[in-house]
Amino acid sequence: MKRDAIDFGTVKIPVLFRKLFFPTLMGMLGMSAMTAIDGIFIGHSVGSDGIAAVNIICPPLMLLTGLGLMIGTGCSVVASIHLSHGKQKVARLNVTQAFLFATIVTATVIVAMLCNPDATARLLGSSEHLRPLVTEYMLWYAPSWLFMVWEAIALFIIRLDGSPKVAMISSLTAAAMNVFLDWLFMFPLGWGIMGAAFATSISTVAGCLIAIVYILGYAKTLRLARLKLSRRSMSLSARNIGYQCRIGSSALLGEATLAVLIFMGNYVFMRYLGDDGVGAFGIACYYTPFIFMIGNAIAQSAQPIISYNFGLGAHVRVREAERTALITAAICGLTVTAAFVLLPEWLVGLFVGLDNEAAKIAVDGFPYFAAGFIFFIFNVTAVGYFQSVERVRPATTFALMRGFIVLIPSFLIMPGLIGTHGIWLAMPVAEALTALAVTGFYLKRRGK
Repeated sequence: MKRDAIDFGTVKIPVLFRKLFFPTLMGMLGMSAMTAIDGIFIGHSVGSDGIAAVNIICPPLMLLTGLGLMIGTGCSVVASIHLSHGKQKVARLNVTQAFLFATIVTATVIVAMLCNPDATARLLGSSEHLRPLVTEYMLWYAPSWLFMVWEAIALFIIRLDGSPKVAMISSLTAAAMNVFLDWLFMFPLGWGIMGAAFATSISTVAGCLIAIVYILGYAKTLRLARLKLSRRSMSLSARNIGYQCRIGSSALLGEATLAVLIFMGNYVFMRYLGDDGVGAFGIACYYTPFIFMIGNAIAQSAQPIISYNFGLGAHVRVREAERTALITAAICGLTVTAAFVLLPEWLVGLFVGLDNEAAKIAVDGFPYFAAGFIFFIFNVTAVGYFQSVERVRPATTFALMRGFIVLIPSFLIMPGLIGTHGIWLAMPVAEALTALAVTGFYLKRRGK
């Protein structure tokens, strides 16, 4: 695995951003494709009930994905700055501490869920009708979440080490395996929703192993380091992990936004439209990670550029990277919005037959839901910028705003104002108001 030659301090910003963005985008979309592929096979094998069941288990999955992104972002930002100052050993220690902390937290959550799957399903809002499907999917999929978190962190490290193509290969390999195994387990073998979960688990482990093998055997700079077990060393490790979490907390909140979006959407759709409504929303939620990952790909491609040059004090290059990222966000946002407005039947038909009641609800709602995508991508990119320059407070504030402060009231208020279309518009309203606040903050800061 040959390391790509990337100099974050001298290469022209547009060229540097392109080198990172396209492999990162493909890798991110590959990760999202794993979940979407499950949905397509589940929709045609199990039906809309299967899609609804998978959607119910998504919130804890999103939160653990957020944990991986939080640790990966924080570790990458800190390591970038250390590398810009020539402190390779310190950067390696930060990487190792990140993996250790994520392992402990993730393993604890997985064990807690698997010890009482029925209670977990009820807590997540499953109906009695859907609970057997929910618990079956959980039991076969949740054990692989530790590998998912490891891979999320590893991909940050690999990109910072100068090998974005390796990160892409890791993600795309997992996606390709998932396609084949989903088909094999669900159709020739007839394993149903268990087959989908098992296929995704195997694929997740495979993608993770590629990333880990690179870090252990091929990384040029960011290899793992031996941690000391003295009281002083453990105390320093805890402090470093806390700082990484603080920097990356808005990344966790970004995934928490998806978790809240899915949880509240499931609750409100179940209240107004029952299991078919949850199934329709589940189809939309299979696409939402793609939108999030586009924003994430932009933010993560810009992050090492911004953080490295921020560490050097090269503020002109920082501003140029920020501008390039925001322009890319606008173009991507408009493109995906147009696709969802113009092609809802085709997008829904990938998952279930259009004569299905859940499909009819989804086709009607997609154009409303898509109204928020450009703001969604813009906000993810903007929050990523604040993370990259260690501005934790605005990053956290805007992440909380879009994920909790505005989103939850929108879900509760909008249906009462305009009916079921209001459920679909809850996310767009929250993202638009957050984008307005981000723009106002930026203009105020620029005016000083």
